[in-house]
Amino acid sequence: MDSRALPDYTWPTGRVRPGGGSVMEQKLPTREAALALLYSKIADPQLRAHCLATEAILRHLARRLGEDEDLWGLSGLLHDLDLPEVGTDMTVHGRVSEGWLREIGFPEEGIDAIVHHNAEGLGLTRTTPFHHAVAAAEQITGLIRTTALVQPSRQVADVKVSSVVKRMKDKRFAANVDRESIRECQHLGLALEDFVALAIVAMTEQAEALGL
Repeated sequence: MDSRALPDYTWPTGRVRPGGGSVMEQKLPTREAALALLYSKIADPQLRAHCLATEAILRHLARRLGEDEDLWGLSGLLHDLDLPEVGTDMTVHGRVSEGWLREIGFPEEGIDAIVHHNAEGLGLTRTTPFHHAVAAAEQITGLIRTTALVQPSRQVADVKVSSVVKRMKDKRFAANVDRESIRECQHLGLALEDFVALAIVAMTEQAEALGL
């Protein structure tokens, strides 16, 4: 997508905070506005693709679990918003995004899930289905993508569930992927195989945008 064609990421009009100053209403942006924000903060195509893949999986999870698809999807889309700024400092990853998103009125439930996807770095504990969903979804993207790239076709549509599950056991493959976070899908009532199958379908639907 050409970021120049994206709209401004202005959120809905804010209300006045008592004592002066303004604070935004908690309200989800449109997807177009969220994409514009993503593109304004993240230039790297691979990181953008990772965020898009995470969004796709979370939308599928939300539908499966009867949750708010837009809230879950847009939280996945924006979960790594501050990564280019914080770099490798995981002690602040998520906290910078928290400040940005709170200023523009993103729902607190979504901010909380975004912060908790880096619970390990921030010394937090994931406790809700939303926490576990974002953590599992964002990690499985890397395992599926790497599995796709070793296929002859290099296409995610050709990735088999059994191949991904097998790669889970080989810690040298996609070594930066946190297998334990992926296994948090069990907190959502999903077996690993079911979660992998859902994630492959979600990423296949967005294959063109993901370059797969």
